[in-house]
Amino acid sequence: MNQSLAYIHPKARIGSNVKVEPFAYIAGDVEIGDNTWIGPNATILDGARIGKNCKVFPGAVVSAIPQDLKFKGEETVAIIGDNTVLRECVTVNRGTISKGLTKVGNNCLIMAYVHVAHDCIIGNNVILGNAVQLAGEVEIDDFAILSGGCLVHQFERIGAHVMVQGGSKVNKDIPPYSRVGRDPIVFVGLNTIGLRRRQFDAQKVAEIQEIYRIFYSKGMNVSQAISEIEGTMPQTEERDQILDFVRNSTRGIVRGPNSEPVVDDDM
Repeated sequence: MNQSLAYIHPKARIGSNVKVEPFAYIAGDVEIGDNTWIGPNATILDGARIGKNCKVFPGAVVSAIPQDLKFKGEETVAIIGDNTVLRECVTVNRGTISKGLTKVGNNCLIMAYVHVAHDCIIGNNVILGNAVQLAGEVEIDDFAILSGGCLVHQFERIGAHVMVQGGSKVNKDIPPYSRVGRDPIVFVGLNTIGLRRRQFDAQKVAEIQEIYRIFYSKGMNVSQAISEIEGTMPQTEERDQILDFVRNSTRGIVRGPNSEPVVDDDM
């Protein structure tokens, strides 16, 4: 471990073959897994739990206290999974009493100037483009991609395998497998390129497409669409994943391309 010109608190728990570059700062209540690289001028504060084989680039700050007035100094953490990259000037705040943690999963790429606020939960294999800004308690499921400059409102949820157009303002939940964009943000189709890259076959893509055709193209409210899907579509993992996501959405899902709302008031 290279400690020259870096500050590493003696109580920090550092794995084997960790490289800490000059002028990095590592506080005491910190864990860093094997083979991780901490770049120059990176700041790793109390509560950071960084996995194996990670890269933390210059200017990144992991586990700063939340920018939230309800935070009263409670002990919380910021977890970074294995094989995850935090590029220049990324900020990942630790949790509040709400969840107690902020978590970024395994194999994620978090590009420069991204902000991950308190109590966010980010799944595995997620890509956040340059300058994406996540407000508090956002949840992003596995394999989602948010292109550069996206702004995500607090408490939103973004489903698995979603693609969000750069510069989008996300103020509704984004259901799995979808592609969203425009201003205001709307559903514009399936993330077909992403699904094919992840070995979804043509039959599975067609099944998911039919589910969203019922949601967005038949003039139904969400309750009617769910009944139609359950009555006409075979039960599959993907079907149930979409239906569970929609049922559990607290903020409502994005509008369809005709800009008509798809979530009714009695849901």
